[in-house]
Amino acid sequence: MNISIRQLTAFIKVADNGSFTRASEQMYLTQSAVSGLIKELESSLDIVLFDRTTRQLTLSAVGRHLLPQARRVLNEMHLFENEASSLTSLAQGQVRLAVSQFAASSMPAVIAQFAKDYPDISVSLLDCSAENVLEHIQDIEVDLGVGTELGFMDTEDDINADLLYELPFCVVIPDNHVLAKKSELIWQDLIDNPLITLQGPFLEQVTTELDETVAAHIQQARYKVNFMSTALEMTRQGFGITLCLPYMPEVIDWVSANGLLMRPLLQPVKTRRFFIYQRSSRSLSPATVAFKQFLQTYFANHFNDLPKD
Repeated sequence: MNISIRQLTAFIKVADNGSFTRASEQMYLTQSAVSGLIKELESSLDIVLFDRTTRQLTLSAVGRHLLPQARRVLNEMHLFENEASSLTSLAQGQVRLAVSQFAASSMPAVIAQFAKDYPDISVSLLDCSAENVLEHIQDIEVDLGVGTELGFMDTEDDINADLLYELPFCVVIPDNHVLAKKSELIWQDLIDNPLITLQGPFLEQVTTELDETVAAHIQQARYKVNFMSTALEMTRQGFGITLCLPYMPEVIDWVSANGLLMRPLLQPVKTRRFFIYQRSSRSLSPATVAFKQFLQTYFANHFNDLPKD
């Protein structure tokens, strides 16, 4: 059985008008073409839809029973076409996003800006650990993930990673600190200064490939906290100096407005890279493609003015 939309449309038009002639005018077809569509539909279903006489055309008992269902089917098809068109034209859609800790700090501002440009696309946000970002993508719980570089990426054949941005490790100090007088700051300058650091993976990332003495000083920091906002406020209150990634212009502005300086650390220059993750074997919806492109443009524009010596 192969029933077409044109056949159902012809059935409804003829039933509504009681005439092949008026139905053909509304469908911009010849009368014989409309009659042929009805005959094809009757033959396919092995039923008679209309009782025909030389003077009158009326629905058969079967035709009266099937007409409401034909209307519903045709309405559903039109709804399907409209929905597909809306998604393709970005008139509506949904994006599911998983982000790691540092990415989560900057993402609300990104989503707010995206909503202004695409008000009918909703973005749901799931914040989690960097390791769990990939799990959510593999389980198809989210469409995209944003997070730091993961050491086990080489083993994930079905995960595609696009570089989103790369940030240098910086030190935040009071503007009247002795280190503020130096034209360049190096990792060795951290020695003999009370240090405030984040706990967890941040410590592992920052100490990799550093001089053993510097690495030990960072690992044995006097204060270890969970949130960057805590570390920055403790720096402002004079507890010590802290390490930071300039992950949002708002953070840089806050540092400057509160009597602090954010300076990149040299010898060596260390950076942390952030990626957009997605499943290689799964195509993205038009809405998700639009959000991914928006992310890339947003961060390219917002990380042009990082702190420099």
